[in-house]
Amino acid sequence: MVLFLLSTSAFTQNQDLFEKANALYNNGKYAEAIDVYTQILDSGNHSADLYFNLANANYKLSNVAPSIYYYEKALQLKPNDTDLKNNVVFARNMTVDAIDIIPEVGFSKFLKSTTNKMSFDGWAKFSVGLVFCFVILFLVYYFVYSTFYKRLAFIGSITALILVFISLAFAFHKYNLDKNNTPAIVFAQESKVKSDPNVKSKESFRLHAGTKVQVLEAYNDWKKIKLSDGKTGWIADKDIKMLN
Repeated sequence: MVLFLLSTSAFTQNQDLFEKANALYNNGKYAEAIDVYTQILDSGNHSADLYFNLANANYKLSNVAPSIYYYEKALQLKPNDTDLKNNVVFARNMTVDAIDIIPEVGFSKFLKSTTNKMSFDGWAKFSVGLVFCFVILFLVYYFVYSTFYKRLAFIGSITALILVFISLAFAFHKYNLDKNNTPAIVFAQESKVKSDPNVKSKESFRLHAGTKVQVLEAYNDWKKIKLSDGKTGWIADKDIKMLN
């Protein structure tokens, strides 16, 4: 009862803060709104709407890196939201770095796009549903006397079993994709990316606030990153902020 009352009180307080922040935003007081939104985040409350509003407030102040960062955080919770997708495109237009994206083609593109249609949990639940269908169809095949229905049930059960293995394969592929997906946003106004993880090493290229990178590995105070065009290098850990 005490835990329930405490959680209810915290929810009510965060809801009041959220409405207060929205009022500040609507009155054009974006910096004040950011402070209140951040206060909610610090309490442990996370939601796509909170991230979205926080991103919008930062976008209004031309805070490139924070706006993109919070849009990306919101997209992790609502990956198919049209408004989020549109707004993050506008925010990315404020970035300095123009980095090409190497398009995926053929079977690799098909596999990745199909795998990303559902989450790991979604594929797992779909597999469980197919197993249930297989059991039902197999029981029908075992108990029915009609040759026609027996044949249909057999074909259906075999099809369901094949689909179980396919969906499980997609589930594990999705798990590996998510596991290897370690995105980060550059927060430094300008960061020198090095060829090796030390200050004295050769400079490979420079990145600016708002650029999205993939983190490959870490070493001391450095992160090895990869860009969408395939370039790699080492960046100071303090210059980026992890999304996951």
